[in-house]
Amino acid sequence: MAQQKGITVTTMWRSPVAMDDLADADLTEFTVVAVDDTIGTVDRRSLVPEFDHLVVDAGVWKFGRSLAVPVGMISSVDAERQVITLSCTKEQVKEAPQFARDQDTGDPSYLRQLGAYYASLSDS
Repeated sequence: MAQQKGITVTTMWRSPVAMDDLADADLTEFTVVAVDDTIGTVDRRSLVPEFDHLVVDAGVWKFGRSLAVPVGMISSVDAERQVITLSCTKEQVKEAPQFARDQDTGDPSYLRQLGAYYASLSDS
């Protein structure tokens, strides 16, 4: 199973080096892929203080729902092809805590739960 070693609840929310050149870029519509399959497209980047994450439109495989992915899960970004690659599997993303309302992506309680889930992947 793919996992990123050394990810913690704290580092989960920090932009990886792969995004340094894209700090101010509009990532909307970038394709998001896991190590094993496509997840969807970036709906927006949510710069909640201490909880930087992407909101991804997962399309039909997640029944039209969006999901949140902490930027610490990004392993690479190909700006030319507009592809963001995550360091986890599609199944792991699918199993992550889902938000019920769009406002939840700004809720520190939900984001802490999400961060704990993704950080636990590096322990398995």
